Order: sequence, then structure tokens, then C-alpha cells
Amino acid sequence: MNILQLVPKLNVGGVEKGTVEVARYLVLNGHKAVVVSGGGSFEKKLAAIGARHYALPVGKKNPFIMMYSYFKLKQIILKENINIVHARSRIPALIGYFAARKTGKVFITTAHGQYKKHLISKVMGWGKIVVTANETMARYMKDNFNVPLRKISIVPRGVDLEKFSFKLPAQKVGKTLRIGMICRFTPLKGHLDFLKAASYVLRKIPNLEVIMMGDKSSAKEEYIKKIELSVKRLMMGGVVKFIDSSQSVSEVMKSLDILVSANREQEAFGRSIIEAQACGVPVVATKVGGVIETVLNEQTGLLCEAGNPTDMADKILQYARDLKLMQTVALAARQYVEDNYSLRKAMDLTMQVYTKALNAKSILVLKMSALGDVILVVPSLRAIRERYPGALIKVLVDARFRDCLANCPYVDGVISCDFQTRDKGTGFLRLAAKLRSEDFDMSIDFQNNTKSHMLSFLAAIPERYGYDNRKMSFLINRKISLPKKPLSPIEHQACVLGLMGITRVEPVLKLWPGKDDVAWAQKFLKDNWLKERQKIVGFALSSSSRWETKNWGLSAMVEVADMLAKNENIRVVLLGQDSDNNLKELFLKKTRAKPIDAVGKTSILQLFALIGECDAVLTGDSAPMHIATSMGTPFTAIFGPTDPIRHVVPGEFCKILYKKQTCAPCYKGVCKRNKKCMTSIKTSEVFSALMENIRDGKE
Repeated sequence: MNILQLVPKLNVGGVEKGTVEVARYLVLNGHKAVVVSGGGSFEKKLAAIGARHYALPVGKKNPFIMMYSYFKLKQIILKENINIVHARSRIPALIGYFAARKTGKVFITTAHGQYKKHLISKVMGWGKIVVTANETMARYMKDNFNVPLRKISIVPRGVDLEKFSFKLPAQKVGKTLRIGMICRFTPLKGHLDFLKAASYVLRKIPNLEVIMMGDKSSAKEEYIKKIELSVKRLMMGGVVKFIDSSQSVSEVMKSLDILVSANREQEAFGRSIIEAQACGVPVVATKVGGVIETVLNEQTGLLCEAGNPTDMADKILQYARDLKLMQTVALAARQYVEDNYSLRKAMDLTMQVYTKALNAKSILVLKMSALGDVILVVPSLRAIRERYPGALIKVLVDARFRDCLANCPYVDGVISCDFQTRDKGTGFLRLAAKLRSEDFDMSIDFQNNTKSHMLSFLAAIPERYGYDNRKMSFLINRKISLPKKPLSPIEHQACVLGLMGITRVEPVLKLWPGKDDVAWAQKFLKDNWLKERQKIVGFALSSSSRWETKNWGLSAMVEVADMLAKNENIRVVLLGQDSDNNLKELFLKKTRAKPIDAVGKTSILQLFALIGECDAVLTGDSAPMHIATSMGTPFTAIFGPTDPIRHVVPGEFCKILYKKQTCAPCYKGVCKRNKKCMTSIKTSEVFSALMENIRDGKE
């Protein structure tokens, strides 16, 4: 793997230490480690371990400098053949995100702090994987930046247990008590609170030395002046000692008796805390953010209230007066670090994240309508799952048909859309934003229209597969032109899948109604006085409300129903939606049989189960034909203006009645030739086909 890490600077700090540790681990394990930053004291460490460093001002907010860094970063990514761009701060992440997108590389982030909710901070949730150090940060990113939990990987910071070796606290009677902070000089770290607390402790323990370690040169001058002025006002000039960050952190840490973490704001983790715990240095820490996951109060350390120097001083004195407490806490803290925060464990988890980021795919399949077309996508979903067994696969479906894929083992979720109401106008942009937040790697567009092409583009999906047509297909960047000859539904979809290396799509339909749905269907038939072992045939009353030409004719269907009842004692179940109620009423008035009325009385899954209970189905070019195939129910389908080759996935027992005319297939909703393609199909032919289905099928 070739990994590029992005940080603003490489001076002393927890983020920078983590960057160097990851680079070292990568090199030791035969991978390439590249770091891009504004430079700093850790550059020499990177060179010593064999990692490569490029100096770029990626931490600067100036738009012109950011644009310059973007172009340079693209060149570095291509030159070093980078696989993953790993950003650890907001401005570098913004630059890295677009550079990774442009070069087609994987982008991940590590959220090191509880960022304020503004536009730039959102980029930290745009990674394919968002790494956090603990559950506190994971919840923060989810709640404040809407990062899906599936995208979050928790990788606790690690500490080198050999470098930060353990020593049990010893008796300090008559000796100087050394307390200190090791962190960046920034107001949120609470240095001024610490100094006040130290002044309170000094009144009780005259032999006190206060250590403040950090890089003063990288801090804001105004803040350093405030600290120095506070030292003078508290008359602690001879007590407080500043140590430059160039010195060994482990040696300074081991020299302390107590480490204080005085953060005023929510701290994401706190690396110095686990380093102190590893050394056997008891910790006093403010009760903020992720600190409470590493400092278990009165077990692995003592917690105090943030911004409360008096409480902080009390906790320091509690240690100073009780050697047994210090030793008990030190032993428990060391064991806790060994169990949870070893450097080896952190690096192993980091490598797992990199491997997952490279191998895991997140795929969106677009097939919004109609019901029959959604069913026809099932074989392709099966093929996609076989090609990408570990991928996250979701399907965008019209809200009316989302239950169609309930219990489907090939998908991980269904996203519903409603272009009639919710997703019209600005709702369309909200839907695109929702899809964008899912961070899909690939989209497969089987809908093949302007809306679907726009959605996959606006969702910023890098690989967008689809058909080359005139419906804004320029928005699709992996596309194929279809041959002019008629293709079956599965062959049609297989053309696109072939671009992904999927060479075979098994033409087998399948649906998954639940046990409750099957029980409902059986009870429904029983409640409608279906006799034991009596045969039933489902009649789909309408093939299409838009294409009246696809409907065979109500009178002909009534005649077939009467023939079934009179000659074979077979009952008919009327199938349809609420919009078919008028047809149903006409049917019931004309027939001499006693059909079972299921029109508008079923959910989608109940309809599947009901068709599954039928011995045969009579339908036109419509969804019940595909449902029957999926449920293993024999069917007879009547075709006229549409081409069976393009719409039928044959089941084991199916009959297609199609008398092609010179004008067919026309795909028109209005016919000027009195629907000759349909009226030429006689009731006797339909009756015979149904009887053959029943005899050859379920008998």
C-alpha cells in the first residue's frame, strides 16, 4: 500500500506523533509512507525511518494558496502512485478530498477534535472511512456532522510501552513534587487554570516544581504573553519551568510525579494522558470529551471540573498526601493502557482501516420504478453481490415499491424516493445530498433516465455506470451503447454489468414474502370460502393504466373466468390496485362465476404471497407476470404492443400469447387499428394455455 498523510505542520503534538508512528509502521511492514505538511521538527524523524516528506502549505486558509496546494498535491499523488489519501486536519482535508477525487484515489479522515459546526469542518466527515479515537468522538461526528456509523472506525491512540516504561510512584517526603503539562500552547488546553491550581498547591507544598512543555514558537504570541504574565502575577517565577518540545517527551514525562490535563473544551482524546499512565505517572484531568474513556475516576486517574482551578488543586493534593492512592492508580492505569492503548494494537487497527478502505465497496443501484422493473433487477443484484461479496449495496427505489426488496439477501438497504411530492424541486437536491452523504464508490443506473443520471452525478459518486443515450448520459462516466437488436431484460442489464467485469447474470427471478405474509394469504383464501384442493387462478385486471393498449379486454377475461368455473370448478382471484376498483366492479357485474376479490386489499408482500398460492396467473405485460415467475407460479401472459423478448424472464411453466402484427411492437398507448394484436387472441386459446399451465405446473 502507498499511503499519503496530510497534516498542517510537523511540530510536536499528538496528531504529528501519530502521523510519524503510522509512517514508521508502514515502512517497517514494506509499504510506502508519504507525508505532506507545512514542515516542522518531525521532518528529520520521517527521513530517519525512510518515509518521504513533501513541504506544501496545506494548512493555510488563503484560497490562492489552497488552489496551489491542490494542484501540487495531485502531482504528488500521481508521482508516488498513492492508494489512500489520509487527512488529519480540516484545511488539508479540504485540499486532499478534491485531489483524491480528481485522481481517483481513496480518501479517509481522522477526526482529532470536536470541531465547530461550520462548512469547512464538514469535510472531516467526507472520508470513505472516518477514524475516531473513541466512542465519544464517534458519537460527536454522527450527531453533529451526520456521519453514518458504518463509515466510522474507532482506532484508539497508541503508546510505545517500551519507550514509556513503567515505574511505581515512590515516597516524596522532603523532596520536590514535580507536576506538569505536556501539550500545545493554546487556550483550549487550559494553561492558565493549571497555573492557578499550581499556586494553590504551592501554599500547601512549598517544594513544588511546575513543568510546562510545548513548542512556544508555534503558539500565538499573545497567548504566551498571558501565560508569562500569569506566572509573574502568581509569583511563581522560580517554580515554573518551560521545557522546549525538542526534548524527549518520554524522559520529561518520567520525571513528573503528576501529569495534569487542564482542557477547558471537549478534548477528543489526550495522548499525553495515556503516555503518563504507561509511565506510572498519576493523572489529574478535566472531565471533558473522550478523556473520561481513558481516565476512569479514582481507578486510572482523578477527574476534576473544567475551568475550576480549586477542584484541580484538590485532586493534585489528594495524590500528594496519599502515596498508596498514587501507586494503586498507577498500577491500574498501566494495565488499562496495556489492554487498550498499546502502539502495536493502534497500528494493527490502522492497517485494518487502510485495507478496508481499499477493498470495501459501497454501491448504489438505481431502479426507481415500476414494480415489475424493480423485480427484474433481482438477478443483477445477485450478480453484483457475487462479484462484490463484502460490499455495501443499496438500491434507490420509488417509495411505493420499496417493500419489493424486503428480505432480499443481496442488498444491505433500500433508499426510497418520491418524485411526485417529497423529492420534487428542491427536494430533488435534498435527495442528492442524502445520497452524497452515503459516500458511494459506484453507482449502477438501470433506470436510464435524466433524473437517475443527475442523481448519481450530484451524489458525487466516482464511478457511475450506465447506458449511453440522449438523456444526459454525459453525466455517466462508465457507459455502454446498447446493440440495436432486441435484448431480454437480463441481457439488457448485463451490458452495463459487463463494464464491471461481471460476465454472467443468471436469469432467475426471486422474491421473499415473509411468513406472516404467507399466513395472511392462506387465511384470506380460506375466509373467502376456497374449498380444500380447489384450484385458483389469479387474474391481473389491468396491465397498465397509462397504456390501455396492453390490456386484453374485460369482457374476454370475464368469459375465461366463467369457462374456468363452469368446466373445471376453478375459482378466480382478482388482482389489482385501488385504481382498478372500477374494472373490478364491472367484472363482478358481468361474470357468472364467484371470483375472490383481492383488488386493493394486499400489501406488496401479501400480493407476492397470494400469487404464490395460485395454481396459475393470467396477466398482460405487467408486474404480476414477474411476480409469478419469482414465486414459481405458472402464468399465461398476453402481449400485443410490446415485445415479449424485451420483457419476459420465462419461468418453468409459462405461456406467452403473442400474435405479432405488421405494426408491432409499437409501444403506443393509443391504437388506430382497434387493438388487433390483442383482439386476435381468442378466449379459447387463453383457456387452453391456463389449463396446460395448471396440469404441467403445480399438479
